Amino acid sequence: MGSRLPVRDLTIPGTPPVNVRVFTPPGERPASGWPVLAYFHGGGWVLGNIDTENSFSARTCLTAKCVVVSVDYRLAPEHVFPAAVDDSWATVEWIYEHGAAELGIDPSKIAVGGSSAGGNLSAVMTQRAVQRSPPLPIKYQVLIVPVTDNTVQEDGSSLLPTHHESWVKWKNTTPLTPEKMLWFRDYYLPDKSKRTHVDASPLFQKDAQVWSKLPDAWVGVAALDILRSEGEAYAQKLKEAGKNVDLVVYPGAPHTIMAMDEAITIGFQLGEDAAKALHKAFYSS
Repeated sequence: MGSRLPVRDLTIPGTPPVNVRVFTPPGERPASGWPVLAYFHGGGWVLGNIDTENSFSARTCLTAKCVVVSVDYRLAPEHVFPAAVDDSWATVEWIYEHGAAELGIDPSKIAVGGSSAGGNLSAVMTQRAVQRSPPLPIKYQVLIVPVTDNTVQEDGSSLLPTHHESWVKWKNTTPLTPEKMLWFRDYYLPDKSKRTHVDASPLFQKDAQVWSKLPDAWVGVAALDILRSEGEAYAQKLKEAGKNVDLVVYPGAPHTIMAMDEAITIGFQLGEDAAKALHKAFYSS
């Protein structure tokens, strides 16, 4: 599918520079420019790159009729928190400031999205955007099996007054067991004092004004995923803030549903659902 699309790799200047892959829809560009999705891959902030989710990026580009900018952010353990956040934010700001001229996009129609660690980065981007002066307008967020609380322990306890029961209920569902998730976390966030920072755990955001300004969302969680509870908790916080949230639970699916988009029907369906939600957000208003 990717061969049908104009695809190019770019390097966003900065310290350090950030590599991105840009997927552009075929056909005539809208007069105001294409909508755009800044996309952040999964992999626990340790694994993955812009090659690992090419299929999703290409299909989203076609179905949502938007430019997709896939971000090759720095990975741990060589680059610990907040390196991935900084690279992601540098990319979002570049898209907003230079995307119209460089990519032919409409800067009033920016969305962010990602899976797992990328879902975490996406949520963080929206919180940063509304606190920026002036605010950076993000229209929509797509959070797929996101990490939202980096303080959860194997028994489901958290430094928040909540209990993430999925950590216990689905602890034996491979490949993302509690032990594996803590392995990723220790590499990305070796300094435990930083794990409650909202740039690491967006569920820790306490400012009601921030929540009230966040964009609407599509949140997809896997029924058998240890991260299900924190994904649902983040969706609930958005709803309580008055946001329009589509929360979809995919039955029988493990955390790695994104890696199964070409192997099992439900993985493909998640990709289609997310892309259709994006299209609606971009083109229905």
